[in-house]
Amino acid sequence: MRVPGGTLSVGILGSIFGGRGRSTLQATVDAQKAALATMVRAKYDAAQTSDLNRNHWASSDHLSADASLQPAIRQILRNRARYELRNNSYAAGIASTWSNDLVGTGPRLQLDLGPDVSPESVRSVENAVSDWADTIDLAKKLRISKTAKISDGEVFGLKTSNRRLRGVQLDLKLVEADQVMSPAGFYSTEHDVDGVRFDADGNVTDYWISKRHPGSLSQAFLLDGDWIDANYVCHWYHATRPGQHRGVPEIAPALELFALLRRYTLAVVTAAETAASFAAILKTTMPADGSGAASLETLETMPIVRGMAIAAPDGWEPVQMRAEHPTSSHDAFVRRLINEIAAALGMPYIVASLDSSSANYSSMRGDYLVYRKRIAVERSDMERTFLDPLLYSWLDEAVAVPGLIPRGLPPFAAWNWTWVWDGFEHVDPLKEADADAAMVGGNMASLAEVCAKRGRDWRVVLRQRSIERQMERDLGVAAQPAAMAADDDVDGIEAEDGYRPPQAARAAARRGLDLRSKYGRGGTAVGIARARDIATGRSLSLDTIGRMVSFFARHSAYKENHGENPPSNAEISWLLWGGDAGRSWAEGVYNRETEDANA
Repeated sequence: MRVPGGTLSVGILGSIFGGRGRSTLQATVDAQKAALATMVRAKYDAAQTSDLNRNHWASSDHLSADASLQPAIRQILRNRARYELRNNSYAAGIASTWSNDLVGTGPRLQLDLGPDVSPESVRSVENAVSDWADTIDLAKKLRISKTAKISDGEVFGLKTSNRRLRGVQLDLKLVEADQVMSPAGFYSTEHDVDGVRFDADGNVTDYWISKRHPGSLSQAFLLDGDWIDANYVCHWYHATRPGQHRGVPEIAPALELFALLRRYTLAVVTAAETAASFAAILKTTMPADGSGAASLETLETMPIVRGMAIAAPDGWEPVQMRAEHPTSSHDAFVRRLINEIAAALGMPYIVASLDSSSANYSSMRGDYLVYRKRIAVERSDMERTFLDPLLYSWLDEAVAVPGLIPRGLPPFAAWNWTWVWDGFEHVDPLKEADADAAMVGGNMASLAEVCAKRGRDWRVVLRQRSIERQMERDLGVAAQPAAMAADDDVDGIEAEDGYRPPQAARAAARRGLDLRSKYGRGGTAVGIARARDIATGRSLSLDTIGRMVSFFARHSAYKENHGENPPSNAEISWLLWGGDAGRSWAEGVYNRETEDANA
């Protein structure tokens, strides 16, 4: 029983400590109540329930992650998500694009076994793994896995032995989420959740996998399955809460949006068809008893012949039906829905809709940066779930295949590797190439990182470039950038797309790059990129030349630190921008062009 003012508790304590104790306690309680009354009472608006939000929050619950994803709930979500992927072109396109962008043509193994291992031995193992992956069609299975994660929330990969394979017989068999469940008569316990069993430390120990799909045409008893050791199962699932052991479809938050999109589109089409059809209603202004008008039965219909004029019965006037539909807002509505759907999957609108007509360079680049970060996270997750466990199992079998693993390799525990995925084309390839060159030249990135970003093996690139350079020397030809191919010996020539720096400025920029590479200092990433443009004779815009003029004006004091041995950072930076020759040329071109523009 609650007694206002706490008189019950005070009375009990007062009877124990006497009258004086009671009065003291009452005074203390009163003082505390007064202090609390003056305190700010913080609260969350979202925690308040009113008539306006009661229905909105009616389905919220406090269930655990596993309890809120009971088998029946997950089955409903899977069925509806699969339905959308089969019947909604946007849903099918989004899932296909996500899978293709994530996996592409498939990951490739890149080994690092130390300097004591010959490159031929490394390539031998890499090629063997690549051949095995192609044989079992690993890339296709990974793409299917991503699609299943979108629609089902999870996918299971079962490591099996395929006797038709030569050498290593390891194979990956994909299993749908429907086949992993608690067998009939087996109820979930503290250490079991819908076919997933784990130990006291939370480590998954095994999975119960049915030998047949519950929805297959064959009549099979649901106990026809086995508990499979977790070491032979790759479980990739979409988890959003701690303690979650089964996946929820990634597309689940957008399922109702897909339904709205399809309903709205059908409503607009139906309205357009109705408006285009020559349908009419006959109405009369005669008395309700029908006197004075031709007799017609209620809901009677009359045929309308195409291209002909038909006279209406006496006293009746045809009125064509008009279907109103929001054609002006249809595009905006569809765009907004697709944008919201794409947000649930971490995909930009221009990728989800395959429509970049309203995007510019900056917005496209920003969208792709966020999207590629999400792809990088998914690839890392896929490596831990599928690729690394498969590689360990492959190595366990490969050692038993004569001649497959070269001799003299370090133990597997000492191996290091990475997975190289397909790269992405940049919105502006030239800017990306310049940025990569500046990063490598400035020792802020390695060639391996730059090549991996494009899905290439840096060792293959270097070997190929070595072959090409040797062939150039043998044939007496020299490859050079297109900017230098024509009129190369003309100083400061004006090109169609800008202004080409003179030879003296190019030489200064090349010397600056050499010094920067030798000493590892001097200049910024911008300065290095500018030096590469000048050194290769690339045409520069008037805005770029203006930035050169600004640089020389701001850093004129750099001239005082020239001639030192070793060269100062100031001298290297000055040379990167073309040196004295680059300064004179840039100022001459800029002053001339700006004077002509102001004339």
